[in-house]
Amino acid sequence: MSELFSHINQRGDAHMVDVSAKKITTREAKAESIILMNEKTLNMILQGKHHKGDVFATARIAGIQAAKKTWDLIPLCHPLLLTKIEINIQADIDRSCIRIESFCRLNGQTGVEMEALVAASVAALTIYDMCKAVQKDMVITQVRLLSKTGGKSGDFVAQT
Repeated sequence: MSELFSHINQRGDAHMVDVSAKKITTREAKAESIILMNEKTLNMILQGKHHKGDVFATARIAGIQAAKKTWDLIPLCHPLLLTKIEINIQADIDRSCIRIESFCRLNGQTGVEMEALVAASVAALTIYDMCKAVQKDMVITQVRLLSKTGGKSGDFVAQT
């Protein structure tokens, strides 16, 4: 079983993978999340009329903080010294949604895919939290890894 799942030992117990023998390489990952909402909610955000303040700025900060705390949230993740975290947020008026893209980078012995995914997720959750008084039926969707580079497993790019 441990050959398929690196977080499972020979007895089937979950454990943190020992990465101390891995080569230090530059590792990057991009992830996205999308939050669907009605036109009224999206316009309120875009016009800066939300009573809680700048929704995008707050979501951006939340995403950055979440990436830095991923190891606290996901039990078997390593604490990482991220060298870059970027959160880009764009409104799509035609689809009445907001797309969040996160980017994480480091020079290290393990990847940053989980950090990018957590960042995109928490940024979307923050938008939901700030807007739930206006609209409770928003939907967070398409949380996914877009790409990753570095490490032994090589590069990955999601199908569009």
